[in-house]
Amino acid sequence: MTNQFGQFNLKTEIVKAIDGISFNKPTKVQKRIIPPIIAGRDVVGQSQTGSGKTHAFLLPIFNGLDPSLEETQAVITSPSRELAEQLYQAFRDFQKSLAAIDENFADLRIADYIGGTDRNKQIRQLERKQPQIVIGTPGRLKDFLSKNFLLVNQNRFFVVDEADMALDMGFLEDVDTIASAMPDNLQMLVFSATIPDKLTPFLKRYMKNPLIEEIPVSTVVADTIDNYLLATKSKDKNEVIFDLLTRKESYLTLVFANTKERVHELAHFLDSQGLKAAEVHGGIEPRERRRTMKRIKKQEFQYVVATDLAARGLDIQGVSEVINDDIPTDLEFFIHRVGRTGRNGLPGTAITLYGPDEEDKVEELEKLGINFQAKQLKDHQLIDVKDRNRRARRRPSQKQLDPELVGLVKKKKAHVKPGYRRQIKGAIRFKQMKENKVSQRTASRAARKAKKNR
Repeated sequence: MTNQFGQFNLKTEIVKAIDGISFNKPTKVQKRIIPPIIAGRDVVGQSQTGSGKTHAFLLPIFNGLDPSLEETQAVITSPSRELAEQLYQAFRDFQKSLAAIDENFADLRIADYIGGTDRNKQIRQLERKQPQIVIGTPGRLKDFLSKNFLLVNQNRFFVVDEADMALDMGFLEDVDTIASAMPDNLQMLVFSATIPDKLTPFLKRYMKNPLIEEIPVSTVVADTIDNYLLATKSKDKNEVIFDLLTRKESYLTLVFANTKERVHELAHFLDSQGLKAAEVHGGIEPRERRRTMKRIKKQEFQYVVATDLAARGLDIQGVSEVINDDIPTDLEFFIHRVGRTGRNGLPGTAITLYGPDEEDKVEELEKLGINFQAKQLKDHQLIDVKDRNRRARRRPSQKQLDPELVGLVKKKKAHVKPGYRRQIKGAIRFKQMKENKVSQRTASRAARKAKKNR
């Protein structure tokens, strides 16, 4: 297939290097974002995970770099260590492809500065030479900038990736400090899945007449994903998840839970049942977390149990199934969880467990465009549920009644006595009249009191 990136007025060597990373056709976000970035505009790109936004800023940055200038020219901040490491790997992969075409890029220095790594070693490296591209987490970047270890007086690009996640994790103040250290003639690029109101003051403070591009996705989740909905009712969720994991052979299954405590509990339960499961959450010591991530990528685990924030940081190939231990409080995270499977046109399965008190959340997800198939687990198999909403549809007729009247309805016998229905209707009218009189008296008292206090 012909490389279509030539339409963006990228340098010839950049377009040729794109072939080396097996890209041919730009994604929707790349078509919308790359031209204004090359033109020098500040840009806010709002798009979902997996839309191709990394290369929407990576390519223009490489296009604008001067490899002969031994100064920091691009700084990219990412809220999690896993995401920062993924960005670092993407930049290194493209540099390798570009260096094969233009040897001037062979010695380009790309550094990743994240929490939990050897700070003193990084400081010594910075004292010798400044990297041309810097990728890091907010805390470490703020540290190096505040102590003048990292010099950004010649910096041209500042990228804030996953800005809404930085806000959620409490890092926006650090990102604010980093932005304030940048030179005035800076091009700033912000990428976020959502643009919360609390993010707006930050954008207005540092961005000059930004172009805001909201790139909608054609479907909320890939149409290659089967979304199954499983009511847990009174069943033990640990046992249900164990049953799901062992019902068939899976290449790699991710299980997501709302809290690190629940992740820890579930991972240990699975381990006690003989299933080798990795646990990934913010409470794990950084070095151990990196070791676990490397082992996951080496396919040493068939099962991974993680928190929502880890869902934004996991980019593992070959995920065949996702299981949601519960529905996330922030429904946006549901999209990120499910998006770990069904990638690159491959089939995937997402199974969401829910309890009776989560019907409202299920309905909200359905309004977002999630098409669930109701299932039940029977004899180690998932089978169809004919009508999940059947019981819910029967409920409103009684919910509309006053609790006192519900008692009357429940006393109804198989053979209804003459006048029984009329009796209930009369009781309902009498109850409503009493309530109306009480409301009127309350309103009259309030009016008299207000008049007296004037």
